[in-house]
Amino acid sequence: MKRSTILVALLAVVFLVLTVIPAPAADPQFKWKAQTLWGAQETPHKMFEQLAQSLKVMTGGRLEITPFPAGSIVTVADSLDAVRNNVMQAMWMGPIYFSGKNPAFAAIGELSMAWEDPGELDAFMYKGGGMELLRDLYKPFGVYSAGSIIYGMESYPSKKPLRKVEDFKGLKIRVPQGMEAEILTRIGASVIVLPGTEVYSALDKGVIDATNWGTPSMNDKLGYHKIAPYFTYPGWHSMPVGDFSVREAEWDKLPADMKLMIETSIRRFNWDLIQQTLIEDLEVVRQAKSKGATPIAWSSEEKYKMRVESRKVWEDWKKKNPQTRKIIEAQEAFLRLLGRIE
Repeated sequence: MKRSTILVALLAVVFLVLTVIPAPAADPQFKWKAQTLWGAQETPHKMFEQLAQSLKVMTGGRLEITPFPAGSIVTVADSLDAVRNNVMQAMWMGPIYFSGKNPAFAAIGELSMAWEDPGELDAFMYKGGGMELLRDLYKPFGVYSAGSIIYGMESYPSKKPLRKVEDFKGLKIRVPQGMEAEILTRIGASVIVLPGTEVYSALDKGVIDATNWGTPSMNDKLGYHKIAPYFTYPGWHSMPVGDFSVREAEWDKLPADMKLMIETSIRRFNWDLIQQTLIEDLEVVRQAKSKGATPIAWSSEEKYKMRVESRKVWEDWKKKNPQTRKIIEAQEAFLRLLGRIE
């Protein structure tokens, strides 16, 4: 065999080896700490850990995100300041937790009694101007939102059936302070504000008759259905917006391809979470009867009546500041497009 032929053969082998064996991952150029609003054992947090690992692979090891469960670094309410001050570089939180800084965060984070399906709210966020409005709110804090994250429709576990607006009269119900509390007070409920850690005990001891918290599967995992066996399903009262946000100074350091990878991954993660929650909720509904629980579906007429009362509170909130008005009116415009309101 001629020397030139041998050389060509060797080069071919070297080329084949280089194309088959992957190059070692680069040392992380960007290391972020990111806190979520979920406990370490909850499904959303575990899924976020998988997302962080996926982004590390996608970026060839250039980006390393270390997830922390709620409260590990700072309280949920202090998360925005922690990102702003570089205590951590990113967060998956709900804007509603920052309403003490600006009531507009509550309006974008959860317009109570507005939405009925995750697809509707996702469409508003990405096609109805929601993301731009959210980014404007974060701008003064030096934070950039890389994408919204929705998990699904929440439910009211209750000790008695809640089938219509009038059923809330005199009901002792736990809700957080804010728009939802004002709506339920308007229709005659006795609103009690409690931290999440006290909800089970309060239900068990009769301090409250019902509570808001999460979707049916989230509530079931916490044992609420054992002592409050009636739960609203399909949901209609609450679908919070969460989002993955990054310290703007850190975001600006990223090359364009990594920014695109993150934003695209958040879009995929959003729908993975929605679908996972849907599956887990459906399983709880399927097993409800055998476990002594009962899902309660509301009629379109009763949901409409509740939304009429809710809009009176929305009008009050519009007076808080121009940003809050702008955000509520943008959602109202989209709800008209959906035929939810007139």
